[in-house]
Amino acid sequence: MRVIIQRVTEASVHIEGLEPETIGRGLMVLVGISRTDNESDADYLANKVTALRVFPDGEGKMNRSVLDIGGELLLVSNFTLYGDTRKGRRPSFDLAAPPDRARQLYDYFVASCRKLCPCVKTGVFQAHMSVHLENDGPVTLICDSNQS
Repeated sequence: MRVIIQRVTEASVHIEGLEPETIGRGLMVLVGISRTDNESDADYLANKVTALRVFPDGEGKMNRSVLDIGGELLLVSNFTLYGDTRKGRRPSFDLAAPPDRARQLYDYFVASCRKLCPCVKTGVFQAHMSVHLENDGPVTLICDSNQS
């Protein structure tokens, strides 16, 4: 499982026909799921995302988590995180989990994050979404459960 984490002052995801999901200060998280991922990968990354110290403390050092600051999470599924561009000019998505399995693990990841963080918003799995964010820092990190 792979996530791209961006520290944001605000973020939103827009899906045609629905009200946008919006957060204030917190983390925008793109979530990719591979064929080999399982619930332990989701639990590992839920704990990592919510405890990662990427917000400044009183001295300006990245020493506080999204939980410490009372921040919010915006989780958006993104199978393209497992796009392989090493060969040719068109990405291969062979490493990405099939949609049914990916949806199950994405939902599990969302539920795991909700157990840890009081404010979690999401996109819609397999929908075409437009993501808007104001990256704070900018701070952008990649975490992968298979490289821990």
